[in-house]
Amino acid sequence: MTQRIAIVTGAARGIGAAIATRLGRDGFAVGALDVVACDETVAAITAAGGTALAVLADVTVTEQVEAAVTEVATALGPPTVLVNNAGILRDNLLFKMGDDDWDAVIGVHLRGAFLMTRAVQRYQTEHRYGRIVNLSSTSALGNRGQANYATAKAGLQGFTKTLALELGKFGVTANAIAPGFIETDMTAATAARLGMSFEDFKNGVAQAIPVGRIGQPEDIAATAAFLVSAEAGFVSGQVIYVAGGPKD
Repeated sequence: MTQRIAIVTGAARGIGAAIATRLGRDGFAVGALDVVACDETVAAITAAGGTALAVLADVTVTEQVEAAVTEVATALGPPTVLVNNAGILRDNLLFKMGDDDWDAVIGVHLRGAFLMTRAVQRYQTEHRYGRIVNLSSTSALGNRGQANYATAKAGLQGFTKTLALELGKFGVTANAIAPGFIETDMTAATAARLGMSFEDFKNGVAQAIPVGRIGQPEDIAATAAFLVSAEAGFVSGQVIYVAGGPKD
């Protein structure tokens, strides 16, 4: 592929913004997609000399996903790289978790990744080249108060492996990144839910991480940058834990 066009969902902030910015720096034209405006992400990419387009869409709505992918293809070119990063938290213990808490998290993470991938794979299979990266989490191994989130993130790992099997013959790879504790607005919200200051929360978590620090969005962006590269063409169906240490 001489053209390199990527779509990153949940690109308005945090990990998604870091991935979109890194791909823009690496020479990709980036469709930065989110349910809120991605103007800051696009501005960062274009200020560094890159090309980017902000696209508003709810990844759980088929019509919006189809329209968003078409918009990127029309404005930038055929998207052959997809990073499914969009996600939300609705943490609670099981007996306190409402139906809406479950449905919302499963919807954004799993339905969203499904709809986006189904729309983008048409361009990937046509051009017989593609890279898909799904954002899982160490919570896929189980985490108190996150029955919905853990289930969604574990589901994304199965989704990833299935995509690798189905799309490999078209030159498409699919991999998942499972971040550990990353400093974002979402982890700040977790600290607030636990009644702790974010600084105390981060310091406590860092003590249990072998490398002695918490992760940054750029740590995940660096891993994504490798997985979407041409050099990663023989890496597919893998779940890479980026957590500062080993995970079971």
